[in-house]
Amino acid sequence: MTDLLLGIDVGTTAAKAALIGQGGQVEAVHQAGYRTHYLRPGWVEQHPEDWWDAVCVAVRAVLAQTPGASDRVAGLAVSSQAPALIALDRLGQVLRPALIWMDRRAEAEARQIRDSLGCDRVFQITGNRPDPYFMAAKVLWFRNHEPHLLAQTHQFVQVNGYINYRLTGQIAVDPTHAALMQLWQRDGGAWSAELCEACGLDEAQLPACCPAHHVLGAVTPSAAQATGLRPGTPVLVGMIDAVAAALEAGVTDAGTAAEMTGTSTVLMIPNRSGMTEPSLIATPHVVPDVHLLVGAIVASGASLNWYREQFGLIEQQASALLGADAFDLLTQQAARIAPGSDGVIFLPYMMGERSPLWHTNARGVLFGLSLGTSRGAIIRAILEGTVFALLHNIQTAQEAGAVVQELRSVGGGTRSALWNQMKADILGVPILLPEAPIGAPFGDAMLVGMSLGLFPDLQDTLAQIVQIRTVYQPNPEHRAVYQAIFRLFRTLYVHLREDFDEAAAIYAAEKPH
Repeated sequence: MTDLLLGIDVGTTAAKAALIGQGGQVEAVHQAGYRTHYLRPGWVEQHPEDWWDAVCVAVRAVLAQTPGASDRVAGLAVSSQAPALIALDRLGQVLRPALIWMDRRAEAEARQIRDSLGCDRVFQITGNRPDPYFMAAKVLWFRNHEPHLLAQTHQFVQVNGYINYRLTGQIAVDPTHAALMQLWQRDGGAWSAELCEACGLDEAQLPACCPAHHVLGAVTPSAAQATGLRPGTPVLVGMIDAVAAALEAGVTDAGTAAEMTGTSTVLMIPNRSGMTEPSLIATPHVVPDVHLLVGAIVASGASLNWYREQFGLIEQQASALLGADAFDLLTQQAARIAPGSDGVIFLPYMMGERSPLWHTNARGVLFGLSLGTSRGAIIRAILEGTVFALLHNIQTAQEAGAVVQELRSVGGGTRSALWNQMKADILGVPILLPEAPIGAPFGDAMLVGMSLGLFPDLQDTLAQIVQIRTVYQPNPEHRAVYQAIFRLFRTLYVHLREDFDEAAAIYAAEKPH
């Protein structure tokens, strides 16, 4: 009996696997982490082999938690962080560590693309603006700086594409990943010869693009030995993590949006018009005839994690001694501070920023410190600043015509009631939490059910399966306070924009060559 659906997500900090029953019940969840390598400002890499090792650990763990699970898995899908540059040679070996989405080293190459084709032309082809975030600029950096490796590259894959290759020996990419590679023609349904030429690669180095729900292949005997899965288990093409999270939240049509907060925050707003906005990201949904307008914040949860690592030694020690969560201990201090953080405002641009600023040189700022500023005020300001950045994205989408009547939240950030209420107060819309927010693997499992014919109408199935457990309504008094602070949040960045660039130039000049 094959009654279980396996979802796997390879995120920025960990790989998570989940076994889901056909009625949407969560049978088992496990995750395994890996390192991120910050080589220098803006240079961020991970090792694909670490992803594979973590996937094997996570899958073996969930199979061990469920009797007879290996024989009961009907199929699996993998989602992932995106985009990334992963180059494989003809033997399928990785040629260099992966440049993940957070890597911003290709700023000069993004300008090169803008100069050669023009922003308008790139936007016309892809629906997105040139930026180091997308894979196109990363490929051009690869050509400019490591041409010997580009010459050895047989195929470029994405993060889930690498895992799929290890599982099946087959290579493909889905439309959601293709959109973020910025080499795919949005309307033409093919790789853009114009962009490939501008980036110095051969179209043959790019994989076939197949729908996310198509079966790519089957688990090979060697992959079965590594993961504990049954040989022959169907493996889908898969999708980006943001789209999987939208499925987890039951977000499939206009009016209801989703946000996923972990290391970063991703906002997903469905529409049926194929809406684009140069300051945001456009990608297809896996739901037929539905598109997504996406906002992407680089360092939301990462900013809080930074504070914990640098200044939260007491909380870390208490966590080890008492078994309490260090993040909970931090947010408890923030909860004792009134909205507005005693005059402290945080700009959460710790690794530059994606939408809607698209500013590599932007950096984090704590504004309004005094000798009376408490740790709690700083922690609360970090939380508030990340939500102000989310509001900036929502307002940008609304100005483009998007509709956001309610926001469903998923990801690790939902564990904080303070953060959830803060989002409702700052954004001015209800925040809805699904019943079992385990992350993108739930959406992956739903895609498997759709592919195998278990859920003929995915939208109807999600409407029945996704149950809302908690709703946070906006507090009007807090909302009024936050509206005034948000205006200052926005002008602070405007005043500092040129200073960020000047500082980047100064520190770049001081580096030894």
